[in-house]
Amino acid sequence: MLEHLFGSKTRLKLLQIFFSNTEKTFYLRELSRQAGVQLNAVRRELLNLEKIGIIGRADEKNKDRSKHYQLQTGCLLYQELKELLSKARMLEERELAEEIKKRAGKIKFFLLTGLFTGDLDANSDILLVGKIKPNNVARLIKQFERLMNSEIRYTIMDEKEFKERREVGDKFIYNLFESKHIILVDDFSDK
Repeated sequence: MLEHLFGSKTRLKLLQIFFSNTEKTFYLRELSRQAGVQLNAVRRELLNLEKIGIIGRADEKNKDRSKHYQLQTGCLLYQELKELLSKARMLEERELAEEIKKRAGKIKFFLLTGLFTGDLDANSDILLVGKIKPNNVARLIKQFERLMNSEIRYTIMDEKEFKERREVGDKFIYNLFESKHIILVDDFSDK
């Protein structure tokens, strides 16, 4: 049974899509677009996942008569798969943070929130302050967006702008600090 689960990258991408949207139904072309994989490969993997009961066809009355698929939350392996994919995502997030620290430039302040803490009310997912190399950050973010199958919202500020906005109680900065967050670098706390 497990060989059917982790036999291909396409299957893993589909599992990540379904487990990050447990209530949503998807049609074939939508899954193909989101996974960045050809239609036939998606169709083949949907059949495999359907055979072992992880996904099923949704009973939607749709005008376009396309088949919709949905995660079967009652599946025997649902909870274990959810935890496994969640842990894999945490490792990917940690890897992203480490890569940003290495390649983004001179970071004075690095905050994770939003997507990384589960707080969907946050205005941004990443705040970077310092002498940041925006092109390096953009490349890393784009690479990890594909890997994590999620859009990552990030904000870059220089030191002066950050200090000014923090001092005047800027609404955007206030929202980030009021949201559930993780501070990875803080060279301002001693000052």
